[in-house]
Amino acid sequence: MNTAPIKTGILSFGMSGKVFHAPFLHLHPGFEFSAIVERSEKKALQFYPDIRSYDSVDALLTDPEIELVVVNTPTPTHFDFALKALQAGKHVLQEKAFTITSEQAFTLFREAKERNLHILPYQNRRFDSDFLSVRDVLDTGQLGKLVEVHIRFDRYRPEIGPKIFKETPIPGSGLMYDLGPHLLDQVLSIFGNPLSYSKTLGHNREKTQVDDFVHFHLEYPNGLQVFVTANMLVVDVQPAYVLHGSKGSYVKHRTDVQENQLVAGMSPGNPLYGVEEAGSEGLLSIVSSDGRILRSQIPLRKSSYVDLFDAVYQTIRLGEPYFVTEGQVIQQLKMLEAL
Repeated sequence: MNTAPIKTGILSFGMSGKVFHAPFLHLHPGFEFSAIVERSEKKALQFYPDIRSYDSVDALLTDPEIELVVVNTPTPTHFDFALKALQAGKHVLQEKAFTITSEQAFTLFREAKERNLHILPYQNRRFDSDFLSVRDVLDTGQLGKLVEVHIRFDRYRPEIGPKIFKETPIPGSGLMYDLGPHLLDQVLSIFGNPLSYSKTLGHNREKTQVDDFVHFHLEYPNGLQVFVTANMLVVDVQPAYVLHGSKGSYVKHRTDVQENQLVAGMSPGNPLYGVEEAGSEGLLSIVSSDGRILRSQIPLRKSSYVDLFDAVYQTIRLGEPYFVTEGQVIQQLKMLEAL
């Protein structure tokens, strides 16, 4: 059994590479952060002087030592770069959106299987403390028969952002492909595929060329209604998770504690990493047998994206099933690409 660290290359050192990948690959004993693509400024070498910095994706893919490639480039490039990586004999860790279409995803999964390789979706939001608290509450069964679930991601960003691939009307741009993959993945991971769904898009910012509002309504067996919303024009940010059942409700605000800490430069190895601040607890309201409403705060739970990299290592080295399935990726993309 091969238990050596997985030598890994990252295709970009933008925010994604700098914040969500490099610190974990550097920290985790199961990986060796070996190489990166930097087309102009060689910024990564300032933080990781032992890595190799390539001028192009093709140059990194010809490196015989690289076993795993992190595809964290703009969404429109995901399919081509992932396919090239697989054809070069590399495993792939694929950022969201996985691809633009479900057919592209089918092609990548098929290519990986034919070459005995893994292509693994990077879905870090499954390891957010707020989402983990939702799963914990559901696991207790205290809410009874679940009736209504709301999942939101609110921001207030009225200006048109500088990233052309997000703000130009090309395939894979807009808020739906930016935040939709995270939110739909969370829903599918808990409830599975819906019986039916509908989608609404909005274009509300001045001079916007892409959607900046998206809403999905998913219907499930036993009358469960799930509503997923992302909006870039919310000044008063609403709770990220609102769940109503026959015996109670649970409300939790989004914290993004890990992202904020990583952006501020905190190492994932810091004992405070992934720990929410006091006062961020979710509110659980349960109706007692005598009709009283009993309210309690759900204790804060430490979370870490290190768990995602644990899963990547265990899949590649030990053959363990990955936490995101091919079926979940395909269903998510079918919902994103639906008219």
